[in-house]
Amino acid sequence: MVNIPEYYAGKNVLISGATGFMGKVLLEKLLRSCPGVKAVYVLVRSKAGQSPKARVADMINCKLFERLQAEQPDFAEKIIAVNSELTLLELDLSKEDQGILVENINVVFHCAATIRFNEPLKDAMQLNVLATQKMLALAHRMKHLEIFIHVSTAYAHCDREVIEEVVYPPPVNYRKLIDSLDWMDDDLVATLTPKLIGERPNTYTYTKALAEYLVQQEAGDLNVAIVRPSIVGASWKEPFPGWIDNFNGPSGIFIAAGKGILRTMRASNDAVADLVPVDVVINTTLAAAWFSGSQRVNRPRSILVYNCTTGGINPFRWGEVEYCINMTFKNNPLEQAFRRPNVNLRSNPFTNQYWTTVSHTLPALLYDGYLTLMGHKPRMMKTITRLHKAMMVLEYFTSHSWVWNTDNVAMLLSNMSPEDKKVFNFDVRQLNWAEYMESYCMGTKKYVLNEELSGLPAARKHLNKLRNIRYTFNTILVVLIWRVFIARSQMARNIWYFVVSLCFKFLSYFRASSTMR
Repeated sequence: MVNIPEYYAGKNVLISGATGFMGKVLLEKLLRSCPGVKAVYVLVRSKAGQSPKARVADMINCKLFERLQAEQPDFAEKIIAVNSELTLLELDLSKEDQGILVENINVVFHCAATIRFNEPLKDAMQLNVLATQKMLALAHRMKHLEIFIHVSTAYAHCDREVIEEVVYPPPVNYRKLIDSLDWMDDDLVATLTPKLIGERPNTYTYTKALAEYLVQQEAGDLNVAIVRPSIVGASWKEPFPGWIDNFNGPSGIFIAAGKGILRTMRASNDAVADLVPVDVVINTTLAAAWFSGSQRVNRPRSILVYNCTTGGINPFRWGEVEYCINMTFKNNPLEQAFRRPNVNLRSNPFTNQYWTTVSHTLPALLYDGYLTLMGHKPRMMKTITRLHKAMMVLEYFTSHSWVWNTDNVAMLLSNMSPEDKKVFNFDVRQLNWAEYMESYCMGTKKYVLNEELSGLPAARKHLNKLRNIRYTFNTILVVLIWRVFIARSQMARNIWYFVVSLCFKFLSYFRASSTMR
């Protein structure tokens, strides 16, 4: 077998979802590490008055592509923007564009999907299922197609505890569901949605499971593979550590914790946080296309599925995530933090609800009251409400653990040359979680919030100020409790004096013990 860059040399590649988080990283990595690739066609729709070509030009003019720009200044000439809307008939492609794609494409990466977990079922079906069906229909017409890669999610079958690298049949016939949704109004669909998705937590995981089965059923003689990443986070190494450009998934939660807004969260400390760096997912995806594309003549009958996860290979738990976030943002604070970073995970829903009220709602109301008195527009309760909605979406995933089989991923790695293993590394056994989490948190500071590292001294000074305010507040609170409750009751004073004297006795005992040593 040729190595990975040699496989892509001279080939034309089609990417859907190239303007999304994973799509951008895929485009950058493909062009940088496979410089012989002939052209990369990207399906992009017009948005906010911008043409597809203008959107691509804006996209590649960002930090992510700086390394590629330095190494290959003319890389943009290989990117061809194709006007397309995935939810419309024939992907809204012109006849001319259809002809070009049919005649030239060798490799397809279907990454486009809605990642909004609670998208209305009709919309989620349009974007995750019907768009996949249209992409497959186009792929069937391609004369030189070698491999079609469908990017799914490891949580497509989260109603199972053990998830193998196979396509599972869905609970409903997707064709009948598509036909039914055509005549149902939105209210009826909303009423039926909980019954349809069953034990799955949202429409995202449900429709991704349907899309996988559709791919299996409608692939026909196409050479197809499926990549299932778990919770995709910031980059591990490439193009540089910690790159992230959005608030999606855990990133927004990390930022809220760093700002001191998030203080409590429903999660199990012992549950595995199946985070996977985005460059690990992209390297797996490129390698999967290389392997199946090279083996297309003698390919296996069943579709190869790759569970791109970390929990079974290099587990990292939510309790460890909490510790890393708190430590990183205390040492390298975000600018203008609301409070000192101190998020706590709680598995008990009632305890979490109590601390949510005490640590989130009440401070937000007080702060908004202060802003109103100062003549400013209140904003903290709005932020807290958005944060609570995001946490409710993630609650299911932070409170459960799954066992994913990763035999195909191990097989893929074993078939790669030593050089390819370095360039397209997805061996998560090498991942140091503490270092990765620090890079991730710093990435949210640098690339999402656009905060310069030169501002760290001022941010640390601000954090110390918040600490002093907290100590002052606690002291005043203790004095008030004393004056209002203890000083007026003889029994309360006796209990207070007893507790204080007991503490002094313990201190004296330990001081005497240490002196004797």
